[in-house]
Amino acid sequence: MAKKTARVIVTLECTEAKKEGKPASRYTTEKNKTNSPDRMEIKKYNPFLRRHTVHKEVK
Repeated sequence: MAKKTARVIVTLECTEAKKEGKPASRYTTEKNKTNSPDRMEIKKYNPFLRRHTVHKEVK
């Protein structure tokens, strides 16, 4: 039987694209829910804006 893990799949969405009226880029990643219970914030590349922007975790 498989063991239960604390890892969950989360979706990261660009925060700056909405302000500029362009489509938001999305990335998926995993995080350990016990070590980091807060929402993730990572700088990732947004191809629509052609630069690195802050991506926050969405539900």
